[in-house]
Amino acid sequence: MPLVTGHEWLSDCLFFSQQQEAKIFEPLIALEPGTFDAEMLMPVNPEDFTVTQETFDSIHACWRDARHALKWDCLFVLPGWLKVWWDQFAGNQKAYLCAVRHQDELIGIAPLMLNEKTARLIGDPDVCDFLDVITAPGNGRVFFENLVPHLKKRDITHLDFGAVREDSTVYRDLLAVARDLRYEVVCDPVDVTMELALPATWDDFLYQLTAKERHEIRRKLRRLNEAARVTFRIVEDPHEVGKAVDTFVALFKRNRADKSEFMTDQRASFFRALAGEMAAAHILKLFFLDLDDRPAAAVMCFDFESTVYLYNNGYDLRHKALSVGLLSKVFTIKDSIQRGKNRYDFLKGTESYKRRLGGKPIQLYRCRIDIR
Repeated sequence: MPLVTGHEWLSDCLFFSQQQEAKIFEPLIALEPGTFDAEMLMPVNPEDFTVTQETFDSIHACWRDARHALKWDCLFVLPGWLKVWWDQFAGNQKAYLCAVRHQDELIGIAPLMLNEKTARLIGDPDVCDFLDVITAPGNGRVFFENLVPHLKKRDITHLDFGAVREDSTVYRDLLAVARDLRYEVVCDPVDVTMELALPATWDDFLYQLTAKERHEIRRKLRRLNEAARVTFRIVEDPHEVGKAVDTFVALFKRNRADKSEFMTDQRASFFRALAGEMAAAHILKLFFLDLDDRPAAAVMCFDFESTVYLYNNGYDLRHKALSVGLLSKVFTIKDSIQRGKNRYDFLKGTESYKRRLGGKPIQLYRCRIDIR
């Protein structure tokens, strides 16, 4: 089907009602300029859509297959992450990985888990900051228009999705579909994730801070370098990750009492398995700030697409006076800028340092839908 301009196509159209116009042009809103395809405006036959149940292996293959047009833009629903979480925390949940296809074209995947008559996105708020589905650009609404009836046929009566970002496919498209169908929708704010748009250079970053914060960072860096021989290193080789994660977990537990309580044996096992999986996918960046060749602080980051995610960190309280916790994070921002990344996500939580370093809040929601 050849590409045409909107003007050329409209010149051949008859008149439509407002409701028909809205329905016709819905899929075009999310398209990039220059990607308008007249085939999208052809009548849709519901029989052309199929919903299938997938496995963790099959969605991993979809992720690796460049022929699929899916947009994998949520770190916490990458296939490797989902599988590690499932192996550690699934309990009595039932995995239900749904794929929607239009003819032979994959248009979306919903990584769900079922408990009685409720469907949730795979993950939990303790280790997954936000969740979403995976769809091809411009196909969010039609994806849900086929997924929801399929779930109803399986006797699912409630969807409980969260936390999801305010710019997620769930929040943008599922809620619109649910309201069109007159379903009861309850969407509550639950937290925020903090993001920083990265400038081109380190100096640009410093000068976008307040004068006070810029002065403080420079002062703390000078004091750190005067106190010890400072080394900042990255562990990302899958063969080296195992020992490095043990060091990270030890620093994490040594940091604060609440962190020690959080890092149960089960969660430590999750962190180790996740680090190995993400290292194999070339996504893990495990940073260490060493003082006189001894680890003083560690930051676990994930480098995916154009964004670096600050997942967790820990430091040795003996070096608290040297601000090793804050400075180790600052070093990861500097590294991200030097590698040409566009965005740094501090992830969930409103800790004051995130705002001081330039983070801006993105609202997270829990969305519950009664589809009876």
